[in-house]
Amino acid sequence: MKAAILCGGQGKRLRPLTENIPKTMVQIAGKPILEWQLQWLKKYGIDSAIILAGYKHEKIMEFFREKKPLIDIDFSIENEPIGTGGGLKNAEKSLKGEKEFLVVNGDILTNFNLKKMRLEKEDVAQLSLIQLKSPYGVVHSSGNKVTKFEEKPMLKEYWVSAGIYLMSSSIFNYLPKKGDIEKTAFPSLAEEGKLGCTRFEGEFWKPIDSIKDVDEANDEVKGHIF
Repeated sequence: MKAAILCGGQGKRLRPLTENIPKTMVQIAGKPILEWQLQWLKKYGIDSAIILAGYKHEKIMEFFREKKPLIDIDFSIENEPIGTGGGLKNAEKSLKGEKEFLVVNGDILTNFNLKKMRLEKEDVAQLSLIQLKSPYGVVHSSGNKVTKFEEKPMLKEYWVSAGIYLMSSSIFNYLPKKGDIEKTAFPSLAEEGKLGCTRFEGEFWKPIDSIKDVDEANDEVKGHIF
């Protein structure tokens, strides 16, 4: 199976780390995020990936010219920001021949077992879902009285998209030339009953959106991935 890795973002919230490199090349525990991802994909049988890159894409190319990637890689270059949906649409020629393929946001560290994800007969795409902890402590109350404090509990009633998707080639009928897949294709697929999901519990998942995330991931990643 082939993977498409969405690496077009500028990572503005990670500056100054991303002033001269794309977000996916930010170092975590001695490796770029993208290199961790290729290691994870290889573990689950992905043998090739297409890097959907835009901002500072030449930095990714330079890195893998000097260090051979763990799996075969190719590039689809975006000359301007076109969103996650537009990025996939731009790579249609490289992916159209695949019966199904994986799509991964380029700023995620995880050890999800990808073998759990399977498209049902009617599915065009499938989302990975995960539960998160509250970023804040929670106060329980009854009437005007506080009854209990709970420090950053797991929000068990809610699931969020983990930014890892399994897709069939039919997805290209739903993709915009410019725009985010989460705001265009996915809502349409959900209305048509063609968007499946797989829930992951107890597995490591860390999006890198801020300097704080980088600091936390430096401590966490080695104990959770490989």
